[in-house]
Amino acid sequence: MKRSEIRWYKFNRPDKKRPVVILTRDSMIKYLGEVTVAPITSTIRDIPSEVFLSDEDGMKKDCAINLDHVQTVSKGRIGAFITKLSRKRMDELYLALLFALGFDK
Repeated sequence: MKRSEIRWYKFNRPDKKRPVVILTRDSMIKYLGEVTVAPITSTIRDIPSEVFLSDEDGMKKDCAINLDHVQTVSKGRIGAFITKLSRKRMDELYLALLFALGFDK
């Protein structure tokens, strides 16, 4: 498990398995029981706190990383690898996260 990987995660509520992107820095993942993730959704709102993904990013259908719903989850519940974000998408994620947290320029 590494930062920028997209993996499956089963949330308690609404009891749905969905992809998430790992946000925790690589140097800490092995020491922690939990990791910070951002969920990926098929609901695309086209707002600054989202990062659009498509088949070019390794996803089966168009979707968006939702940085308004960042959360820390149990590392043991992280599932199978789906794909890894490109450097370009990680740069977009960084800007979207700053916006979501109110640190936008």
